[in-house]
Amino acid sequence: MSNTQTPIGILLLAYGGPDSLDDVEPYLLDIRGGRPTSPELVEEIRERYALIGGRSPLLEITRQQAQALETHLNRTSDTRFQAYVGMRHWQPRIKEAVAHMARDGIKQAVALVMAPHYSQMSTGAYFKRLDEAIQDLDVNISFARIKSWHNQPGLIAALTEKATDALARLAGEGDNTWPKVIFTAHSLPTRILDWGDPYDAQLRETAGLLAERLNLPPDRWLFCYQSAGRSPEPWLGPQIEQVITELAQAGEKRLLVVPIGFVCDHVEVLYDIDIESRQLAEAHGARLERSQSLNASHTFIAALADLVRHDAKLEGSESLTL
Repeated sequence: MSNTQTPIGILLLAYGGPDSLDDVEPYLLDIRGGRPTSPELVEEIRERYALIGGRSPLLEITRQQAQALETHLNRTSDTRFQAYVGMRHWQPRIKEAVAHMARDGIKQAVALVMAPHYSQMSTGAYFKRLDEAIQDLDVNISFARIKSWHNQPGLIAALTEKATDALARLAGEGDNTWPKVIFTAHSLPTRILDWGDPYDAQLRETAGLLAERLNLPPDRWLFCYQSAGRSPEPWLGPQIEQVITELAQAGEKRLLVVPIGFVCDHVEVLYDIDIESRQLAEAHGARLERSQSLNASHTFIAALADLVRHDAKLEGSESLTL
């Protein structure tokens, strides 16, 4: 395979998060499409970020993932790659990233949403922003788009690695009985099911594959949702608050949360699980632990590299076909 003069672009698309406590209110304004947020809710969200360090680590970690992926691919491929990061709701925006790619002369690229499970409401929104950026900037970049990768072997291997480490850590404390393992993901409104959206089915498939890899007895794991939005419409469930309460009341004293819908640390992990869910479990006499996030682990980066190679049609081919 010959080394191309112009690298293949990789665009990692992520949600975005505030860089400081002062950014919380404008960040919420962006998420809500310009609708103002009540001062009480702004203060509540600001307090959450204060408790996890005063900002979101999402951009920093996504950049680490992008750099690790670029390095891995350039070390293991004859084709040259260059990675970029674009955020849906904060800087650097997806449009900024596409403009950067155009300035660098990128003509062919792979776009990867950093969420393995497809929903029109989530993944679809990222690609809509990408289309808008391409049109507004009038750039000539051809993108291969990775829509979902919920059952990709490398992803399951990376999740298995983190969950196995957590189970071993708990076993090392002298209790060899299985904890109750709770697989979680971000909830979405139930109306996506009326669209035939695959989000819920894909998540449950990932949970089943992971439970199988971990050899979990059927009665020692379950799947639920977390971090539902504050709106009057129904959201996918069951919600983690309900699950924790019911498990503790049923006598489960050791709970292990394995977030399968998130690929790095951010507020839904560092606050919603590590602080809020843990406090709820303690209030009901249970102990809650969490497996480490994938972040830029070697196994996860290798999984992303396999995805990019596959969707860039690079398996042994002499040229990129998008």
